[in-house]
Amino acid sequence: MYAVIKTGGKQYRVVNGEKLKIEQIPADVGAEITFDQVLMVGEGETVAIGTPFIASASVKVTVLSQGRHDKIRIFKFRRRKHSQKHQGHRQNYTEIRVDAIANGAALDPSA
Repeated sequence: MYAVIKTGGKQYRVVNGEKLKIEQIPADVGAEITFDQVLMVGEGETVAIGTPFIASASVKVTVLSQGRHDKIRIFKFRRRKHSQKHQGHRQNYTEIRVDAIANGAALDPSA
């Protein structure tokens, strides 16, 4: 079973047991979090798509760590003007592990 969740302005396709790095969320390491903004739930050929979210679906995750990605170097240069600009950026992230995907009645074919 898989699900598509929305967090941090991005969408992620997640499956049970998967580890991934998402935009930073304020949570302690080891905390359990529930995402209720589930856009889609699927299992095999059966797929349920929300409008925009599936009300009965949720995804439970555990926070594994908080950290920062590698530095990205930004260099802007204007030719023949002797103009240069150096800049760097490190994005914060939260590493999570997907524990359970609860679809509720989203994949019930009789509904």
